[in-house]
Amino acid sequence: MTSWNARFTIVALMLTGTGLFLQTRSARDVPATAVSLASLPLHLGDWFGIDIPIAPASLRALHGAKVMQRAYRDAKIGESEVDLYVAYYPNQQVGERSHLPADCLGGAGWTTAESGTISVALPGRSPFPANRYLISKGSDRQVVLYWFWARARGVASEEWADAYLALDALRFNRSDDALIRINTPISPLEEPTLAQRRLLTFAAELGPLMDSYLPRYPPRPL
Repeated sequence: MTSWNARFTIVALMLTGTGLFLQTRSARDVPATAVSLASLPLHLGDWFGIDIPIAPASLRALHGAKVMQRAYRDAKIGESEVDLYVAYYPNQQVGERSHLPADCLGGAGWTTAESGTISVALPGRSPFPANRYLISKGSDRQVVLYWFWARARGVASEEWADAYLALDALRFNRSDDALIRINTPISPLEEPTLAQRRLLTFAAELGPLMDSYLPRYPPRPL
């Protein structure tokens, strides 16, 4: 508990010390490269996707984020689909994240049965933590994973995402990052662990592409 409090104190100090800095320079902050989430392949390994339209009101509430939502299905084995949602924020602000999955699930009528974090290991990367939720609505159940991503780095904690955002703004004049969410329904006779495995299998196909569509190194010069 002491080490956790120490880490939290460090994060809080970093956010306090850099918040004003980000406010003053965000007006001229632009992403290092153009991001076109729409060009993410519809075919990922054995997975085939279709785009899911996002309501204009939802897009307006995301304050300029570039958003993509799709449903992918493994045609080879016919498993339940995996929904992918990516929101890229060209000029994210510390402490101003909104419409996080944990908040939106309740608003959509879902009840959280379990919540925690798991370790996600993608090909060629060190494992990183992701948020895991088991949710239900009536007889429907789903497993949800989501994490924050920027410059080849994934984190589950909003506080740590903000801390890294503040550091990257100081070091590289970068304040862009992304949120990635994947979820899948649990079949009536299926165990949640099998649904989770489906998400991780899909994540393994998505992972190698993330640096091509989301903020990455090398940063632009100051």
